[in-house]
Formats: sequence, structure tokens, C-alpha cells
Amino acid sequence: MSEKKRMAGDYEIMQAMHIGDREIVLGENPANTDGLTYMVACYESNGLMERYYDAVGSDDFVEMVETYGQRILEQAQKVREELATPRIQGIQNAPITAEGCTAISWEDTVKDKIVVIRPEVLRPEYRHATCQLQLCTGGNGAYGKSRGSACFCVELYSGKRSRFERTDVLGIMEPENLPKWAKHSLDFMEQTERNRKSENREAR
Repeated sequence: MSEKKRMAGDYEIMQAMHIGDREIVLGENPANTDGLTYMVACYESNGLMERYYDAVGSDDFVEMVETYGQRILEQAQKVREELATPRIQGIQNAPITAEGCTAISWEDTVKDKIVVIRPEVLRPEYRHATCQLQLCTGGNGAYGKSRGSACFCVELYSGKRSRFERTDVLGIMEPENLPKWAKHSLDFMEQTERNRKSENREAR
């Protein structure tokens, strides 16, 4: 059985590369009569909605391949700059393996714990400790013996919120084993949450 074609409107996606915070796609529509047989666009999805944006088109295939490659290069440079910021420089950022954390079982609750995301779950450019260490804030999968699988997390390094599956969790990182940058981030997040709760009480 042939795979279902990926379409962006009337364009069949020929090539796609996801790097950083966006995916770059190259599409073709042989039936187009407006001189826009090929197109390059950016794509994003939050699991519920998706969209293609910043699209450009041409009947010149080589031109569109060049545009496609240029956008990928720009994204690669953007990610490189993110990973080379002063905040990351000088810290240990090698991927965390099973030996570097505490394994969990189906019976363990991970809510309010620092979980380590399996590196293979992340895209290649993000397979680093700064992206693996996450504070699990909830979700059915955060509780032991749960039938649910969703674990909602906050990345310690960036504060980015994400959803992972319970099976994506490699283990937990005990507080005493957290690297200094992670401890500082966790302290900041906890202080911010205390301030928010205090402000809410005062506003009542």
C-alpha cells in the first residue's frame, strides 16, 4: 500500500526538513497555470492546528531548490547561535544517558520531579542535556499506575513548555545531582511561581 501524499493545498510536498523551531518544505503542483509550479514554505503545527506560511513560488525548479536550501541554512545558523549563547558556554551539555539518571517504573509518580527526556525522542539538534532536563508539571502520565500517557513539562534551560509521552522519559534527576545551571533555573522557576501565587492572593 502506497503512503499517503503530503499536501499543502494543491502542492505535493517533495522535500521537508525540520530544524529549530520550524520545518522548511519544497512542493510541486504540475497543474498550476500561474507560473508557480514549485513553492517553498515554512510549516508549523501545535498538534491541533497547522499552517504553511512565508510561501514563495516559481516555475524555476533550480531557483526554488536554492531558496529551500537557503532557508535551511538560515535555520541551521539560527540554531547554532542559540546553542552558542553565553548562557550555554562553559557548561556540560553532553546528552544524558541512562547511567546519568535514576530509572523509573510504571508505579512511580514523576509530577514535580526533574525528568530526563530520552535523547532519541528529540530532534538531532536538541539532543543535549539543556533540552533533556525538564520539570514535569502534570498530565495523566505523570502519575504512577496511570492509564494515561501525557506528561506536561517545562524545559529548565529555556522555560519552554512541551508535552511528552510517559515512554519518552528516560528517568529522573535527583536534586543533588543537578548541574549548577539547572539548579539556578529551577530556583528561578520556583521563585517565579511563588511570586505569582502571592500576587494572586493579594488581588483577591
